[in-house]
Amino acid sequence: MMAEVKRFLVGQPLETAAQHHQRLSKRIALAVFSSDALSSVAYASEAILFVLVLAGPAALSLVVPLSLAIVLLLLIVGFSYRQTIHAYPNGGGAYIVAHENLGVIPGLIAAASLLIDYVLTVAVSISSGVFAITSLASAWGYPALGDYRVEIALACIALITIINLRGVKESGTIFSVPTYIFIASMIGLIGVGLFRTASGGWVTATPMVETAAQAAEPLGVFLLLRAFAAGCTALTGVEAISNGVPAFNRPEPKNASTTLLWMIVTLGTMFLGISVLAHFYGAVPREDQSVISQIASQIFGIGPVYFIIQVATALILVLAANTSYADFPRLASLLSRDRFLPRQFASRGDRLVFSNGILALGVFAALLVIIFNAREQAMLPLYAIGVFISFTLSQFGMVLHWRRTREPGWQTSVLINGLGAVLTAIVLAVIVMTKFSQGAWAVLLLTPILVLIFRAIYAHYGDVARQLSLEKMGSVQAVRRHTALVLVSGVHRGVIPALEFARSLAPDNTTALFVDLDAEQTNTIKTKWEHWGSGIPLKILESPYRSLVRPILRYIDQVDAEYDDDVLSVILPEFIPSKWWQHLLHNQTALAIKAALHFRKNIVVISVPYHLER
Repeated sequence: MMAEVKRFLVGQPLETAAQHHQRLSKRIALAVFSSDALSSVAYASEAILFVLVLAGPAALSLVVPLSLAIVLLLLIVGFSYRQTIHAYPNGGGAYIVAHENLGVIPGLIAAASLLIDYVLTVAVSISSGVFAITSLASAWGYPALGDYRVEIALACIALITIINLRGVKESGTIFSVPTYIFIASMIGLIGVGLFRTASGGWVTATPMVETAAQAAEPLGVFLLLRAFAAGCTALTGVEAISNGVPAFNRPEPKNASTTLLWMIVTLGTMFLGISVLAHFYGAVPREDQSVISQIASQIFGIGPVYFIIQVATALILVLAANTSYADFPRLASLLSRDRFLPRQFASRGDRLVFSNGILALGVFAALLVIIFNAREQAMLPLYAIGVFISFTLSQFGMVLHWRRTREPGWQTSVLINGLGAVLTAIVLAVIVMTKFSQGAWAVLLLTPILVLIFRAIYAHYGDVARQLSLEKMGSVQAVRRHTALVLVSGVHRGVIPALEFARSLAPDNTTALFVDLDAEQTNTIKTKWEHWGSGIPLKILESPYRSLVRPILRYIDQVDAEYDDDVLSVILPEFIPSKWWQHLLHNQTALAIKAALHFRKNIVVISVPYHLER
């Protein structure tokens, strides 16, 4: 039944040879790798206003110059990553660049910060999408839907996880439609909004700021830096295309760099346009309604166009998580390949995607949604730290790459990447300084912890490889004695094959073990054994405290200690019910015994199944 459910949700397995058919065109890749960056339009301007409003209504007009500065930074970072795409066409992004040019530790720092950012991306974008849904419901007179934010967010995470498990190309095709609807709706909103503003003489509406919040903080450099840092969430996801270059159709670097250029132009236009509209239409952060919802309702009213804009915004915010679902598993597979994460992350699933990475991302994001009650503004202070750490390390790594390779035009490339490195480092310092007390310290603490975990995993795999290596291995000790112990819980058809198997292994040294938990049952076993025991001695183990596993382990230790050249095999007869649900009706004692013996040295555990008929 579980297999049938999996096939229904995920689809039929794909052959390994079909992997090249899963590559993406530029049109679909824009939806897959850019949805995170494009979706930031829905909350980046609002994040700036969220800080500026603390200084009163007069400070809100600064949203436009701050947005211009962020767009300039976006252009520099974007063109820096175009250099990375052509220099590292096999993908990997910041981790590969930092690892190869700056060293192992900087590479792991970049990887850890990106993994954290990808999890936050899913939690923030899903929560923002749910806020757009509840804003629409509130505008239509159903504010109570906001009480179910967490439940709606978890359902969205489950849905997008399942869709991504179906494969990269299939999920990209599904997500491309709402992505382009969102782009069209935002461009339409900005165009109509600017036209109406120009027709009215560029008159600025009065922001509806609560009296108690009109002068909570003075307008100073520190507050401006906080607002700038908050708006830099618009840059999250810019690196995604450089991480996934191998997913593009050939020629991969050319198609990836073209898609990155499309993303930069589209993102910069929409982000700056929403900030300008927020200024002229007097939008301010509200608990029950997003900034885009306020702008759209003033321009179009509460009608069909407003509905389309809100639905498109909600969809792109929810589906923006797909960028992380495309990059988190791929980065985890690279770390796994380099032995810094468990090997399971390097395996592709039935649909040629890194299924374990997808599932892990879904679980971590769901935990964040529960912890922060699906409030995206509460998670934003943690959000941009990781991505700017990776930005900075990647750009500094590219500077060293160009200086080492000295390819044609390397001086220009050094200038572009060097400028990007300096600017992102400055922004990182600003974000850390302004958001440290708001929760950024958690990311700064978790990043080195993850690096230590990576190193511990690497050390473990190195130790395993050393111990399994055939080099410097001495002569193999011959097996001179074989002991077989058959654990029986009764005398029935399932026991007889196990006894015969044990006698084939150790004809003259086989013993059956039975734990005495009930005197009456023990007497019955003794009586039956005389007829069905096949001459194999039966050892009764006393258990005054009704423990099943402990007496068995004590006896096994005693037998194992008698000989140094002995191989001890523990035989477990198991009857297998014909239906999955029938397993729930039995004790599963064999599993408990196997789990207990799994960590004992020099013990071989063998299950002999007896399958029951339907």
